[in-house]
Amino acid sequence: MRAVGFHRHGGPEVLEVLELPNPSPRAREVRVRVKAVALNHLDVFVRKGWPGLKLELPHVLGADIAGVVDAVGSEVNDLEPGAEVLVNPGWSCGVCERCLKGEDNLCRRYTIFGEHIRGGYAEYLCVPRQNILMKPKRLSFEEAACLPLTYLTAWTMLVRRAQLQAGETVLVHAAGSGVGSAAIQIAKLLGAKVITTTSTESKAAKAKQLGADHVIDYTKEDFLEEVKKLTHKKLVDVVFEHTGASTWDKSVSCLPYGGRLVTCGATSGGDVKLDLRVLFYKRISLLGSTMGSKGDLFRVLQLVEEGKLSPVLDRVLPLAQASEAHLLLAERRSFGNVVLTP
Repeated sequence: MRAVGFHRHGGPEVLEVLELPNPSPRAREVRVRVKAVALNHLDVFVRKGWPGLKLELPHVLGADIAGVVDAVGSEVNDLEPGAEVLVNPGWSCGVCERCLKGEDNLCRRYTIFGEHIRGGYAEYLCVPRQNILMKPKRLSFEEAACLPLTYLTAWTMLVRRAQLQAGETVLVHAAGSGVGSAAIQIAKLLGAKVITTTSTESKAAKAKQLGADHVIDYTKEDFLEEVKKLTHKKLVDVVFEHTGASTWDKSVSCLPYGGRLVTCGATSGGDVKLDLRVLFYKRISLLGSTMGSKGDLFRVLQLVEEGKLSPVLDRVLPLAQASEAHLLLAERRSFGNVVLTP
């Protein structure tokens, strides 16, 4: 089969078209013919590499996958070839206490397709049966690929971790990112007031179309000072963080007494400082989050099917142009998800 991967870590130029063996499904696996795979910043991080990361090379990226069932293992009897499906990106052991409690994203063996194991920048991929969900009928494959990782991550951050409530105010960083655009929609669905940040007028207009109440251009305005103005110095109940070092200090300062900050990423760097006196005196909560449970993705897809949440598709490129797609993310030239098609 044709795939795109890399033999060494580095910039977008290390991505190359590969010919790999077509995988065969094991007894409880499903082989998916990939129709679309969305990019995430996780792809960029893995491509660049980090200390201690060990991969089978060549490595194939890609977590957000939509496609068609191509073949099933001998013990899979509830799916037929041709079924239109999504892949839940989170892999877990399925037998530990956390998995059996429905907290599979807390499994000690948890990983994500495209991270430590091969992903969907390919024509075919074999995944466990429990990672297969039906594609929302109203969506194209390209639109559906925008959903799993970004929407499950944003849902878990706001609903499970920060427990955002109707009437509260949330600051969502980077409206143009996949997870940021998802967070705006989820926060509005929960009945919250949304303040978001972005870098251009066109992105600001799109953020408002998604439901943002106020948009701050962080290239021209100090987002902390703008938050103070917009809230009459009451600040925000929740900060939705995923940018890291460049925004951390001011994000913490946006929190009132008892405020919550939830984070899932560090695109601008992971080394931050924290005054512990601020933490305990203001009684703020700092919450980490990665992905979410397999069960929660069913609820997200139900809301998508009902038209209450919608994927944000920026553009579609052929798989062979994966390097160009990575540059779009790195240079922040997209709003929502960039999708590749084999």
